[in-house]
Amino acid sequence: MSTAILTGTPPAGSSLEDDLRSLGFDVRTAPGPAGAATALAAVPATERVALVDHRFVGHVHALRLVLTDPRFPAAAVDGALTAQPEARGELAHALRALAGESAGEGAGGGLPDAAAARLAAGGVAVHRPDLGVLVAAVPADDDLRAKALAETASVDDEAVRLRSAVKSRDGFFTTFFISPYSRYVARWCARRGLTPNQVTTASLLTALIAAGCAATGTRPGFVAAGVLLIASFVLDCTDGQLARYSLQYSTLGAWLDATFDRAKEYAYYAGLALGAARGGDDVWALALGAMVLQTCRHVVDFSFNEANHDATANTSPTAALSDKLDSVGWTVWARRMIVLPIGERWALIAVLTALTTPRVVFVVLLAGCAFAACYTTAGRVLRSLTRKAKRTDRAAQALADLADSGPLAELASRTLGRTMPARAYSAPLWAVIAAAVLLAGPLLGGSAGTWRAVLQAAAYAVFAGVAVAHPLKGPLDWLVPPVFRGAEYGMILGLAALSDAPGALPAAFGLVAAVAYHHYDTVYRIRGGTGAPPHWLVRAIGGHEGRAVAVTAAAALWHGRGFTIALTVLAAAITLLVLSESIRFWVSAGAPAVHDETGEPA
Repeated sequence: MSTAILTGTPPAGSSLEDDLRSLGFDVRTAPGPAGAATALAAVPATERVALVDHRFVGHVHALRLVLTDPRFPAAAVDGALTAQPEARGELAHALRALAGESAGEGAGGGLPDAAAARLAAGGVAVHRPDLGVLVAAVPADDDLRAKALAETASVDDEAVRLRSAVKSRDGFFTTFFISPYSRYVARWCARRGLTPNQVTTASLLTALIAAGCAATGTRPGFVAAGVLLIASFVLDCTDGQLARYSLQYSTLGAWLDATFDRAKEYAYYAGLALGAARGGDDVWALALGAMVLQTCRHVVDFSFNEANHDATANTSPTAALSDKLDSVGWTVWARRMIVLPIGERWALIAVLTALTTPRVVFVVLLAGCAFAACYTTAGRVLRSLTRKAKRTDRAAQALADLADSGPLAELASRTLGRTMPARAYSAPLWAVIAAAVLLAGPLLGGSAGTWRAVLQAAAYAVFAGVAVAHPLKGPLDWLVPPVFRGAEYGMILGLAALSDAPGALPAAFGLVAAVAYHHYDTVYRIRGGTGAPPHWLVRAIGGHEGRAVAVTAAAALWHGRGFTIALTVLAAAITLLVLSESIRFWVSAGAPAVHDETGEPA
């Protein structure tokens, strides 16, 4: 149990002690900085501690926001301060210093505010939540106290809590068709002690059942699949809303939330493909194409955002126009719908599944995602060309990590690549040349399944190494990772589609899913500030260019069922390595919780 230290006895009629206990705190009273320091020393070092002014007046949810959020080492509002174990040392030092100065109850909020100022001065990042209309005050006299109590009574903090459980920015379908009731589902879950991770798992299981229904290939199965897919999405929204409602953020929850969406969507694609096969229609190539396109769209988003995350002089006329359009109500929703975010995408898939055939589902999905990809990529290219941003070393390293270069590309980078001059657009140009060499030969030149394709894959590795030989700080260098993703995934799709091997496309689907998981895992590690997966893992699975050589070699060595077996073995090996390392990292490495509060960009 966490401990709250009150700076004195609350006034008669105050509910402060009961409010703190309702938030899970053991309440102790210790007047003055010396008494607070002594009380702090008596609390086990592994526990969270709150320091609260006994005169505090405000909403329970204001206290909840500042005292129970697990994402920050320290947080404060007027009259209340909390410190997690990593900030306890600085808090103890601040209290001793204040005791030496006989500070005690100074101006403003008194001891908690003085201690928070000391923490900030000592280099501790003190989070100050945006309370909005919520009240958190330390009134100095009875009149001010009565006024603060009246302001508190005039605002329903439960209504505020429910509203704040919903993302501030989300898609049209999610905002108007899911969130109006999913927030109440989240509250229902909170009151019954359910955790966001349990809801996330329920969402995954529901989606897997939906995929199983789709795999039956019957109309009742397709209808049930569509209904269950929407139910899974409701739960998918609920888990994040539950985390915000009850402030149950966790590293494991962030990882589950980040990866299960892709697992659900891709499992559903596989279910649709199996259902179509039962009806005599082979749509595995379309299912794999949808997965490739969707993953590449996300890599475009991630790469662009990482390249510009901390860039200086990061403005452009295109960005200004975009901001201006966002100030016009209807254009905001139109632009969010055009990019086909997860809510719109899943609603489209669910409705088409129930009413049409899997082939129609994939054709419409591919057309919609292709249009969205062109729209978003073109906008980002225009922004990059018109802005004069100076990108940092951190951004360059993030793009290099997202490129996922293996031993062959690294060798080419250290040798041939260093002899090439670094120009503004050389990196994306070399990446496009590499992709053209890998894809145009086997897919358009008739060399699929031959040793010539292996040589072309080796050339791809060389050109890919040249592309990343210099720091990726150019205006369009963020295009390098998505070009590599499109080349690798497209090559696997093309070779499997052109192969006569039975089951090659389903095996290729599994291989791309395994590799895509690795790339998503890389993204969320970088977003969490912990860097890319360990270098040994990237080398062990070959890097994107090593896998290209391996797959083309497998196509040349084995034909028929042998190629299918090779793809399956490669997919299983990559899954085992990547998933085991990912689970080890997210469960035991103490990585920060990364939660998307602005909605999925694509």
